[in-house]
Amino acid sequence: MTGLIGGAMRLSPSSGSRRALHTSVRRRISSGGRAFGEAQKRQVELERQRDLILTVLEAQPSARDSRFYLRNFDPASRPARSEQPVPDAPPSQSSRGAETPAFPVFDPETPTTAFSRTIPTNAQSADLSLAAALGISSPSTASGTVTAYKGKTAFADELLSAPASRHTALVKVQGPFTDRQLESIAEGMVYLKKLGLVSIIVMDNERWNGEEERICAMGGLTDADRRERVVHLREEMKRETIRFSDMLEASGGAARPLLEGVLCVKGAAFEDTWTPIASTSARPYEEGAATDLFVDSLSGIRNAVRQGEIPVIPPIALDASCFSLCVSANDAVRAIASGLADAEKRTGLRYEADARLQNDVDLTPLRLMVINREGGPPSHARGGDPHLSINLESEFDYISKTFNWHDTHPTALSNLALIRDCLADLPRTASAVIVSHRSPRSLIANLITNKPAHSPSLAHDLLPRRNIQHQPTIIRRGLPIRVSRSMDDLDEDKLAHVLEESFGKTLNREPYYDRLRRDLDFCIIAGDYQAVAIVTNERLHDPETGQPLVNPETGEEEEAIAYLDKFAVLPQLQGDGTVDFLWGALRDESWGLGLLDALNPNVGGLGGQGIPRDLVWRSRSNNPVNKWYFDRSTGFFKIPPPPSSKVGFALFWCEANRVDEYERGKKEGREVRTTPEKLKEWAPVIGKIPSCWK
Repeated sequence: MTGLIGGAMRLSPSSGSRRALHTSVRRRISSGGRAFGEAQKRQVELERQRDLILTVLEAQPSARDSRFYLRNFDPASRPARSEQPVPDAPPSQSSRGAETPAFPVFDPETPTTAFSRTIPTNAQSADLSLAAALGISSPSTASGTVTAYKGKTAFADELLSAPASRHTALVKVQGPFTDRQLESIAEGMVYLKKLGLVSIIVMDNERWNGEEERICAMGGLTDADRRERVVHLREEMKRETIRFSDMLEASGGAARPLLEGVLCVKGAAFEDTWTPIASTSARPYEEGAATDLFVDSLSGIRNAVRQGEIPVIPPIALDASCFSLCVSANDAVRAIASGLADAEKRTGLRYEADARLQNDVDLTPLRLMVINREGGPPSHARGGDPHLSINLESEFDYISKTFNWHDTHPTALSNLALIRDCLADLPRTASAVIVSHRSPRSLIANLITNKPAHSPSLAHDLLPRRNIQHQPTIIRRGLPIRVSRSMDDLDEDKLAHVLEESFGKTLNREPYYDRLRRDLDFCIIAGDYQAVAIVTNERLHDPETGQPLVNPETGEEEEAIAYLDKFAVLPQLQGDGTVDFLWGALRDESWGLGLLDALNPNVGGLGGQGIPRDLVWRSRSNNPVNKWYFDRSTGFFKIPPPPSSKVGFALFWCEANRVDEYERGKKEGREVRTTPEKLKEWAPVIGKIPSCWK
């Protein structure tokens, strides 16, 4: 102590010594400030990791979700491309285990497949895991400890490991947004990047379209005035791009603003385009909306994705005179989607001839996203709430014709048309999502599960009402759906193929088709027989004559039972939403017929006109698909096994919505059958339906 005091006292008389002391103190304070700043940064990063973990857990990924996500997004633990063994040939359908469902009903938890391209990644990028949140340093220890916490779903740690590959999503951020709203969107984009999906972002602002129209409508402006206004709008676009890039950086993600050089206008000079290129898409939801934009170079986007950076692009394009034009963000997204999808063929273009750029990054977008203030397109069936899922092939025209929310959702149709055009250029496995800025983190759930927030095949009454107006809309290319009511309209070979592939059994064609010719009610066909739903009219028949039995009291034939005879989907279509679309069409043709939300546009359908009927079907008691049925049926009833089998059946039914008829029958004194009475009629009829398999 004396030495310290003496040392201090010896320094005090000298001004030079005082300056040295002050310098030393400042250095210590500065060093302490840096240490405090580093600690604060670590704390912020830890909070972000915990927030990401909670967001993933809120998505409630099942074991199947996790396995598909890890398989498709190549986690960091996966060996390098050159080290990976050649995969074995896929097993044949006949080798499927006994636990395979009798037919592959779409599991809404199953995501689509993705492209697989591995590239080197930064070692620091693999830092996100549950081990960090739990304070575990050893990877081996972390794995064991995390497994103990996770129980049966032992995938959370892998979900949060940074993938070794870079997949891309094309995102349109459609403002205007406040700083807080834009920060929330930026956090969502950074989280997606940490989970392996690098967003290629195109900025948009509803004010920009209004400014473009105002410039076009102004009369008496000289060329210089028009050019000055376009320059002002262009600078605003660049500022917004840099603003969002800064927010991405502040949220922990590397961003690269690509202000110019990505897009070009086909042979246009400034004086030929007084209106920005939006004029080519004045009514974008109509057929024939063309665009004059194309991608001039992908090198900036490719380099950014390779480095793990998020490209941010304003809707600006160069014309023939190298003047920067303000263009429609929708047209920019269309052009970029087409360019990215065609990237493998662009090696001969300028800046794309470098062979090193060809095989390290797959630029084909896996997802297309629109983040706006409106949310998804409203649905009549959901009382104005957003669609949960849209099948573009069968629903686009109907939605466009019946849309009446132009005031509250002015860009819904143009965004839907944008997605239709982009998905047409992308692989069928690609999907799109439209989401409100209020729920950007739902994009994480969509990435992991690739399913809507709630299955659209569930009854609307079972869906929660909380925050439903901000739930995302999942959009797929889908398949056209048509309804046939005669065997003469069906291709028997294709029908047999889809049934045998789906069930993994051999169809006894002749007796089965004979029964369909006699009892077929309707058959719903998705695409070119990729999926079918067959409904028959079932009655008890005289074993000698084969004619329907007559009610001895009334002398008339018994009312036929609508029986779901087959519900089949090709295995390769599982996960793309086909089953939900098929189930919706089945509902609209049977127990939901006549309801306001059953006005479906399917070719050959009843269009909502008619009397609803109870739909009945059976399934073996040990069928794993029964859980899916439990959620969608009105009820079920166990049927004892037949003498030749040890396994019984579960009889499911969806009861027609005839509340008005029931109440009217009670008032008029007419007898209205109750469910137990119906079961007594259904069980013997359904139990005698013969098997159609060899």
